[in-house]
Amino acid sequence: MKVQLLIVYYSRHGSVAALAEKIAIGAQQVGAEVNIRTVPALDGSVFGLHPQLTEQDLLEADGFAFGSPVRFGNMAAPLKAFWDSTSNLWIKGALMDKPAGVFTSSGSMHGGNEANLLSMMLPLLHHGMLILGLPYSEPELHHTQTGGTPYGPSHVSGLAGANQLTKDEHQLAIQFGKRLALAAIALKTSGFTTL
Repeated sequence: MKVQLLIVYYSRHGSVAALAEKIAIGAQQVGAEVNIRTVPALDGSVFGLHPQLTEQDLLEADGFAFGSPVRFGNMAAPLKAFWDSTSNLWIKGALMDKPAGVFTSSGSMHGGNEANLLSMMLPLLHHGMLILGLPYSEPELHHTQTGGTPYGPSHVSGLAGANQLTKDEHQLAIQFGKRLALAAIALKTSGFTTL
């Protein structure tokens, strides 16, 4: 059974977009169809190579990954503005019972990656999504010296934003994509719903 994973992100300098691409690879490796979408900056400009998110993208998806750079321990304002615009979906329960997870990037090791990932989960919980992270069965979580958390993939881009994804960050993002896609497949196949 085919499932569609939607990866939604905001990225100014490319680090969050790079994680989105790796998550997509993992999901595709287990047979999911993947759409990657971006949300615009508050001034309406769009960064990255992917199309802008539409409500239809959200309605058609079987699972989600949401990504944002860290801004003072929280998601960037453009992703928060997106969530603030989803009340109509919340009222309908349109995103309920779908697996979802979060990913992020910060400029430094202690730049707030884990705080951001946890805060990014709050809208997912309000929408009734089923939150997934990364289990410690992933060996990279035990030895990463850069990004990677049980709350979701992360990246440490460096203060100039020049660091590429490390081997551990790359692998954890791929495994996260696989995990989300496999959960979406299992839920869709089973017909699971709490409604």
